[in-house]
Amino acid sequence: MRGASEVSVLSVCVSLLLLVPAAVSQSPAEGDIYTECTDGYEWDAQAQHCKDINECERITDACQGEMKCFNHYGGYLCLPRSASVITAPESPSQSQLHMTVESNEAFNPCPVGYHAQGEGCADLDECELDMHDCQPSQTCINTLGSFSCQCPEGYSKIGLECVDIDECRYRYCQHRCVNIPGTFSCECDPGFQVAANNRSCVDVNECEMGAPCEQRCYNTYGTFLCRCEQGYDLGPDGYSCNDIDECSYSSYMCQYQCVNDPGKFSCICPEGYQLLGTRLCQDVNECENGLHQCGADQSCVNIHGGYQCVNSNHCQEPYIQVAENRCTCPLMKPECRDLPYSIVHRYMSITSDRSVPSDIFHIQATSVYPGAYNTFRIRSGDDNGDFYIRQINNVSAMLVLARAVTGPREYTLDLEMVSVNPLMSYQTSSSLRLSVYVGPYSF
Repeated sequence: MRGASEVSVLSVCVSLLLLVPAAVSQSPAEGDIYTECTDGYEWDAQAQHCKDINECERITDACQGEMKCFNHYGGYLCLPRSASVITAPESPSQSQLHMTVESNEAFNPCPVGYHAQGEGCADLDECELDMHDCQPSQTCINTLGSFSCQCPEGYSKIGLECVDIDECRYRYCQHRCVNIPGTFSCECDPGFQVAANNRSCVDVNECEMGAPCEQRCYNTYGTFLCRCEQGYDLGPDGYSCNDIDECSYSSYMCQYQCVNDPGKFSCICPEGYQLLGTRLCQDVNECENGLHQCGADQSCVNIHGGYQCVNSNHCQEPYIQVAENRCTCPLMKPECRDLPYSIVHRYMSITSDRSVPSDIFHIQATSVYPGAYNTFRIRSGDDNGDFYIRQINNVSAMLVLARAVTGPREYTLDLEMVSVNPLMSYQTSSSLRLSVYVGPYSF
């Protein structure tokens, strides 16, 4: 097989014997011999047979232009100057080109490739009689008066040889062509396979053929893509899926605590809280849900993350209970003179690490007397100065958390409102006993 870059040199080999037995005319006299040669031959009296004429020597400018004259038996050829001619060896039967007959005999010669049959000429089967010069790899085909040498399929005849045809030069394949002796084969790029016509290339669905995707596989033209479920990242190899730790992205993923799970995350809440939605924590009201263990003579007070059980009767001598959360000290009792006239019990809950200063409780006077001037103060319970009173107007004030506190912890603050009427020389006071529960968690 020749490469595409090689230069093909045509070498024409011609072996042509145009030999016809000499025609003999009738002799005018007994014993007289008469000889005659066909065209391209002349009688050699010394050798007593017909001899080929060299037309290339006898004819001036037998071939024109760039053609070269090559003599052969019975004629000549004009071929390119690069061509060469290899003549076949003469056979003894062909070297004798004359025939001597009696003058009274008649002879009708047959052309080359035929033999006498009766009064006519019949074709000579050179293939059957093994009178051909075909190569072992070639097939002999008989023709009228001659024969031809046919090359196997996938080969072409150049001179006397059969040369493989490079079918890949004709772009028979869609992707890649591989030439092999006598034929060719088509190959496809990765991700494709040869179609039923053995020339085209069709896409391969790698997802149906066991693609190494760990989770999801998507077929594309000539290849495939791996993808991961939500909560996973595609690994560097393009096939595996790695869990995403969502909790590491931000501390605000959950209100309390984030827990990473395969492919997802979840939020949890501390004891005494329940999940609101997926991220927020909501206090569980044990008092409303019946989850407390307070006694019959106790009241349940809900606080952040839990509850408190307090006695239903809050009043201590000399106070008497006049309502569920209200105690009064009668003026007729001498010991009540220096005490607030009434005490109201309230409960509240705050979380630890609350930003400060922070308003936590609003104090509002329930009774307002004309001409009275009201002041507010923390009477007791704030030994460390964690709170202070910010008066808003004559009838209200705000309890302010002054410093950050941590829990669990309980404060009992007596918040007092003193009312003074200078016109009537009248002064009285009332107290708010506020129980502040500080939870252990801040949100």
